[in-house]
Amino acid sequence: MDDTTRLRTGRALAALLAADGLIHLYWATGATWPAPDERALSLAVLGSEVSFGPPVVVPLAALTLTGAAAVLAHAHGRGGRATRVFTAAVAAGLGARGAAGLGWAAGLLDTPPDSPFRVLNLALYTPACLAFGWAAIRLARAR
Repeated sequence: MDDTTRLRTGRALAALLAADGLIHLYWATGATWPAPDERALSLAVLGSEVSFGPPVVVPLAALTLTGAAAVLAHAHGRGGRATRVFTAAVAAGLGARGAAGLGWAAGLLDTPPDSPFRVLNLALYTPACLAFGWAAIRLARAR
């Protein structure tokens, strides 16, 4: 991977992870945008009813924001083995979510039929996770 591609890939991955982390911090305040309430948000994001309270979303925000920093550092050639390993972990996490999304799409994992999750999973979540997961694998392999 050449330097320009490595930097662009790292910046794109870091931006995605940072945006995800900031959205989780926003939800930790009790806000539910873009959904009208926590139940609707949960059904749209996860396909089931799960709490979006601070004990759940703050650790996820911390994880994704730490991932953003590590990926960006690795893309800039900083942090050595630690940022490379963290970038590989990001790739594994995105790949696992992408594989689960394929399972949901194939009907192997259950979701409520009236949930907007089905459409969002097919149109947004799974393709983004698979594409960014592939990019993270390539970035983790870059030296």
